[in-house]
Amino acid sequence: MDRNLKRRLEARLDAQIQGPIRQRHDQTEIRIKPGDAPDVLRTVHDSVDLRFEILADLAGVDTGAEMQVVYHLWSETSPDWLRIIVDGISRDDPRCPSATFLWTGAEWLEREAYDMFGIIFEGNRDLRRIFMPPDYTSFPLRKDFLLPDDAARSPGEGVRHIERPYGPAVVADDPAAGVRRAPAS
Repeated sequence: MDRNLKRRLEARLDAQIQGPIRQRHDQTEIRIKPGDAPDVLRTVHDSVDLRFEILADLAGVDTGAEMQVVYHLWSETSPDWLRIIVDGISRDDPRCPSATFLWTGAEWLEREAYDMFGIIFEGNRDLRRIFMPPDYTSFPLRKDFLLPDDAARSPGEGVRHIERPYGPAVVADDPAAGVRRAPAS
């Protein structure tokens, strides 16, 4: 783990980081508020001593209580990956500033997070469905998304068909087909 990276992040972003900086193996993780996202992303991207210029991934997360956006960044200045978690996004109106002003490729990643979680990325010029049909009205990766056969969340509905246990098939004697049951032992 890169302890120098931790010191550089504390020096530049101390007022915007929520909670402690976590380091484990080859990852350094910080948490920020949605309103701080543009400034923090610009700082880690443009600062000469940080230069996290590669956005490897962006993902939405539904914790059940709130939404999050997670950025995975890489820089040649550190052996650590930087994970930035934008915490505290409302589930009722999930909004986060877009990162397309720094990484144009973020447009597609933000579209995926919008399509699966309903997170609106303010500033994304082409925020529309990428996997689901345009008229689809739900967000499949949210914790409140129920499938029609999801009996696990509705008591008394029985076992879901995908979880139904199947025993061995019983084969009857059929001399015409040449099938004969093995004798019971």
